[in-house]
Amino acid sequence: MKIKSLFILLLLVFSSGAIFGQSYDLLIKGGRLIDPKNGIDGIMDIAITDGKVARVASSINADQAKKTITAQGMLVTPGLIDIHGHVFHGTQPNHYLSDGLIAVPPDGFTFRVGVTTIVDCGGPGWKNFDTFKKNIIEPSKTRVLAFMNIVGEGMRGGAWEQNTGDMDAKLSAMVAQQNRQHVVGFKVAHYSSRDWIPIDRAVEAGNIAKMPVIVDFGGSNQFEPLSIRELFFERLRPGDIYTHTYAELNGARETVVDRETREFQPFVLEAQKRGIIFDVGYGGASFEFRQAIPALAAGLYPNTISTDLHGGSMNAAMKNMLNVMTTFMALGMELPDVINASTWEPAQVIQRTELGHLSEGAIADLAILRIREGDFGVWDRTGQKVETNQRLECEMTVKDGNIVYDFNGLAAQEIIQ
Repeated sequence: MKIKSLFILLLLVFSSGAIFGQSYDLLIKGGRLIDPKNGIDGIMDIAITDGKVARVASSINADQAKKTITAQGMLVTPGLIDIHGHVFHGTQPNHYLSDGLIAVPPDGFTFRVGVTTIVDCGGPGWKNFDTFKKNIIEPSKTRVLAFMNIVGEGMRGGAWEQNTGDMDAKLSAMVAQQNRQHVVGFKVAHYSSRDWIPIDRAVEAGNIAKMPVIVDFGGSNQFEPLSIRELFFERLRPGDIYTHTYAELNGARETVVDRETREFQPFVLEAQKRGIIFDVGYGGASFEFRQAIPALAAGLYPNTISTDLHGGSMNAAMKNMLNVMTTFMALGMELPDVINASTWEPAQVIQRTELGHLSEGAIADLAILRIREGDFGVWDRTGQKVETNQRLECEMTVKDGNIVYDFNGLAAQEIIQ
């Protein structure tokens, strides 16, 4: 009887992995986990196996893991999702953000700030999506998705983006459907005539492919920009996205805060209740405190936080995803809400609900962040500055269960003297 009991005990120990092997590839231990989808905000351990979240618990034995990362005093979040970047980097002349030199290669600007998924926002159109797929999506370690431009040539700038003859809803929808694993919707941008042709064509493509539309609205050089009220209530559908929410664009668009009276336009909140998604899209010229501060005071918080990353914005006021998140913290947005707008909410907006959370069984994309205390400032394109005593920094990024960025060597072994 004693021999049988001993055998059962050894079998249990063996199955637990405590002596004969480790059950988990990676264990993140003791960090403050903020996982908005699952309503978690507390000190938790996360175990990862085969690129998936194996277990989330208040305490997991470190002996069960091949490698343990101590995250005490740090934040652990799902991998950040930036739904508005420009990563169709290339070398073609006169191609702007579509296979041109202004876009940036994704891997150099994502993992170091906790971003595991970036959506190129309008760089490729149906004519050059294959080039984007071959040159950017396939070789990148970052998960790269795309809002396809309603313009077949993509975001080439200038006259190319004014050509309504190149705005083909059916061909755009066809290519999107053929590449559904990569395409999340359609983009309208930089159109300067006072008509609704690109909006209507993009929505038509969205209806065919059952995908959302993201709109960079404004650019008309005329005295009366198109109505954002009409855009929100008559042209766009619930689930469609209005980016550059807090931009003025030098009078080329109607704004959520009236430029003359400096009063917030309350119908914008009704549009948000209707289901219009308000995205930051900070960019090089698309965020101003004189819009953001009164809008947030009136209750217009962004559904999604994004960068509008490109070669100009990253070296100006925007900088990177964490700086934009820090900016909204400085403006009074609560940390869990900032994390939600950078993880689970964008995952839902782009219909990729396998991302943006750390449920057991989910893809193991996560960021370990630190809130650094000190004297800092965030500023906008006009040179206006807001002081803050907190700044988000990235310590480590994990994608598909693999450590892809480690700022201070949390996973490294100390040199033995």
